[in-house]
Amino acid sequence: MPANHPAGMTPIEPDYDHLLRSNLQRVFNERDPARCALAIADLFVEQPTMYEPDGIVEGRDAISTVAGKLLDKFGPNFAFVPEKTAIGHHGMASLRWHAGPRDGPATVTGIDTAAIVDGLIERLWVFLDRE
Repeated sequence: MPANHPAGMTPIEPDYDHLLRSNLQRVFNERDPARCALAIADLFVEQPTMYEPDGIVEGRDAISTVAGKLLDKFGPNFAFVPEKTAIGHHGMASLRWHAGPRDGPATVTGIDTAAIVDGLIERLWVFLDRE
């Protein structure tokens, strides 16, 4: 048992599903930069890091920029959709998702895995299925 938890008590786990679904909906599906920035401030620590297959993104502003560029690149009908329920414990959580045109077939699938600190995303790993 970790020293910061009295014997017999378990830490209160955040709502991992809500947090990771909110990240998809409020950050990566948000086309308004101001609303995206507000969502990032609500969901991420002050200095988050996102690990993508092609690089590392550091800071809230940089994450917002990446999200906006993805939506611009794939067009107004593109969306990220969560699959099932996120799973997690002890500060680590994962959510499988797919993305593509709304009401169309998925063009990409993947998993977001996040390190959560005090109920906020500290680090986010984006894994893409390579098919």
